[in-house]
Amino acid sequence: MSDFVVRTAEQLPALLQAFRKQSGLTQADTAVRLGVSQQAFSALERNAEKASADRLLELLSILGVELVLRKPDETPTQNLSAGPRW
Repeated sequence: MSDFVVRTAEQLPALLQAFRKQSGLTQADTAVRLGVSQQAFSALERNAEKASADRLLELLSILGVELVLRKPDETPTQNLSAGPRW
């Protein structure tokens, strides 16, 4: 499966919906697994950027999606001995 780089919160709703559909789950199915109403899940899916980290991680688990955090690849010209630039 492909990796998806998410750089903005606005990207989350479409990705979550695509992962849910790819999993063969309806909003109602997913809502039951999350323990919320279908309406509440619909709102969560549309406004995923406002979901708590706990809720988002629970949803990703249900969808069979793992969250991987990594630093972007460093450019070859960056001076690595200088340490991080904040």
